[in-house]
Amino acid sequence: MDFNYFLPVNLHFGRGVHQIIGSEAKKLGKKALIVTGGNSTKKSGLLEKTEFLLSKNNVEYVLFDKVTPNPLVSMIYEGSKLASGNNCDLVIALGGGSSIDAAKAIAFQTLNGGDINDYIYGRKSIKKALPLIAVPTTCGTGSEGNGYAVLTNDITKDKKSLCGDVLIPKCSIVDPSLMMTMPKSVLVSVGFDALCHNIEAFISKAAQPISNSFALEGVKLAVEGLNILIEGSDVVKGWDCLSLASSLGGMAIYVSSVTAIHGMEHPVSGLKNIAHGKGLAALAPYIYEKSLDAVPQKFLQLSKILGGNDESDFLDKLKEFLSKLGLSETLGDMGVTEDDLDWLTENCLKVSAKTMANHPVVFTAEDIKEIYQKAL
Repeated sequence: MDFNYFLPVNLHFGRGVHQIIGSEAKKLGKKALIVTGGNSTKKSGLLEKTEFLLSKNNVEYVLFDKVTPNPLVSMIYEGSKLASGNNCDLVIALGGGSSIDAAKAIAFQTLNGGDINDYIYGRKSIKKALPLIAVPTTCGTGSEGNGYAVLTNDITKDKKSLCGDVLIPKCSIVDPSLMMTMPKSVLVSVGFDALCHNIEAFISKAAQPISNSFALEGVKLAVEGLNILIEGSDVVKGWDCLSLASSLGGMAIYVSSVTAIHGMEHPVSGLKNIAHGKGLAALAPYIYEKSLDAVPQKFLQLSKILGGNDESDFLDKLKEFLSKLGLSETLGDMGVTEDDLDWLTENCLKVSAKTMANHPVVFTAEDIKEIYQKAL
């Protein structure tokens, strides 16, 4: 029972809570770089509302709206150049996990400069970053609750996290009402990512009592929220459940880490730029098939949440749930071929070594390649 828990997350949660963006920004700086994608926050009106709230609180702002899924390192350099050139002293992220991760990295790079890969690979230590406000509009990554910023190297296609406590947002504003414009295809993808974060934190070798309590509650909320939203019943409750599940998962993985599911998916989305949640769904059944015997009591609990009886029917219940969500694409459907398997295996062992080590089962190179093969 010996463990250490430290996670300084300042989380504001609730419907309509995005109204505090301006007042919270005023506490942290005078000129903000708003980091977002090119479409969704404009269409939803959130960007315009944020600009109004900042102006109302006498906070100047500059817009960086070039974030794309699976953000690239080159994008971080471009954003940090804009921030430093305009003397921004605050970063505000509006959007999904990609926007928040990009904003974290930009907040870091603006104060540090140099080759960000030195920090991603631990050659240099992470000590400072501009203050960040995170306003998620998707309920999946939980990036608002941790110090991870997942980036893809433009050249090598390595997908790996910049990580440090200074990247934890100074203020995270989680408003479930901002999630409701997501189309169903995005909802199920990000929702399954939230579910995976919580499952992985729960089964991780680095799990501890507090992360377990967050993760298990997150699994329950993710399953309940996704079921509600797919069935179209109590939609308000569904968005609340899934939004909280996402934040809990983000906090849980920062303490106990993700495992082989993310460790094996990151090379796929790094190489093929696919939707992260869909890659997770393609891999999950085959990874868990090789993992059940390692922590049967934990899979028993997970199975019961999915409507099963014990660990022996966890896989069946997971596959039923994936079918209900419509997450049936294989890696082959997403463009992965036999010729990619050796690269994916080698990249997984190189880039995701620490993550793979937290999985309850140690996979060999042969195991990893076999799983990729089955997921085709």
